[in-house]
Amino acid sequence: MVPEYDFTDGARGKHYISYREGHTVEVHKADGTTDVHYFTLEDGAVMLEPDVRQYFPDSDAVNTALRGLTFPRFCG
Repeated sequence: MVPEYDFTDGARGKHYISYREGHTVEVHKADGTTDVHYFTLEDGAVMLEPDVRQYFPDSDAVNTALRGLTFPRFCG
């Protein structure tokens, strides 16, 4: 960030919920056309909260930690 950016009136997490639900990005081109891209989380994707994410640098670290847990078996 450069010092000229002013976030005085910014609100942390303002778009958090809508971003997780999916969001649209419009790219306005110099020739007057607009490209519209819609983004969603991939199937099976999981968002980690920042306080948890600091301990997991990548997907492999998360998977290794989860595989080390003992999951209860449910009888039906």
